[in-house]
Formats: sequence, structure tokens, C-alpha cells
Amino acid sequence: MSTNYLESAIKQFKYYKMLAEKTFDMIPDEKLSWQYNEDSNSVATIVKHLSGNMVSRWTNFLTEDGEKDWRDREAEFENNIDSREELMKIWNDGWTVLINTLNLLKEDDLEKTIFIRNQGHTVMEAINRQLAHYPYHVGQIVSIGKMCAINWKSLSIPKGGSQQFNAEKFAKPQHIEHFTDDAL
Repeated sequence: MSTNYLESAIKQFKYYKMLAEKTFDMIPDEKLSWQYNEDSNSVATIVKHLSGNMVSRWTNFLTEDGEKDWRDREAEFENNIDSREELMKIWNDGWTVLINTLNLLKEDDLEKTIFIRNQGHTVMEAINRQLAHYPYHVGQIVSIGKMCAINWKSLSIPKGGSQQFNAEKFAKPQHIEHFTDDAL
């Protein structure tokens, strides 16, 4: 069961990474730093925050507190990314640390205790915590993307498309779909 849990967690993280990246593709460069108002975050700011969190939480995951001394969380909320290339580098830096760490975990690690801000979590609880946190922010990215995209294409079933989608799905035999890296 636990090995399947790790595989499932990785699959879910990669799915939300893909949703955000499909959204980035629909946002013009000049809109990546757009903010609805001064209290809201831009896509670029959310990317900085997610990456900062990932690098902090998943570096030396089993041996150090997830809130590193060197993390400057406040700087993550400065809207100062200058290009799509810089945004994608920051984005990929965080995801690389996360996925590499998860790929190294073993079933026996899931019940170990790690700390985030000095609060103990089992490894499984820590993974679940981030499986709630990262999709929350990906949802924000998608919402901003819908406001900024020139030609938004639904990332799921488009409005008015439920009947056709279901007809196509139910016309096929039951099967198990596996999300793979090829889908990215």
C-alpha cells in the first residue's frame, strides 16, 4: 500500500505541475507579473513562493527542519521576476527538488517523523500537507490565467461539454488510466 501511496503522491504532484504549465502557456509574457490589486499575487509571485517552499521543505527532507534558516519567505512575495525564462527556471528548480526527494523515499520512510517549523509530522503527513498547499496555489495560477489569457482553453471539461465528454468516456470499456510523464 505504501509504495502505491508514494507513486500516487508523485502522480498527483506532477498533475498539478502540468496544470500550471498549461496555464503558463496561455498567459502572455507581459501578464505573468500582473496583479488584480496590490493585495493579490501575480503568477510570477506565486511561482516564487511555491519554488521557495519546495526547495526549503524538500532539501534534506528527512534530516533537517523543512523551514530552512536560509529561506527568505518574505522575498518570495516581491513581484520582481523579469522574464518567462527566469520564471520557468525558478519553477523547475523547486519541482526538481520535490520530485527527486520523493523518488528517493522508501515505504519505511513514511512513518518517520520530520519537522516543519519545529512541528513534528510523519513523512506521509508532510506529503499530504504539501499535496494540499501546492494545488491551492496552482488553482490561483489557473484563476489568474483565465483572467489574463488571450484564448483560454479549458484544462478540464469545458462549460457545455459534459454530455459529450461523458458519452465518449462511457462509450469505451472500463479501464484504469495511469498518468505518466509522457502526459506532461
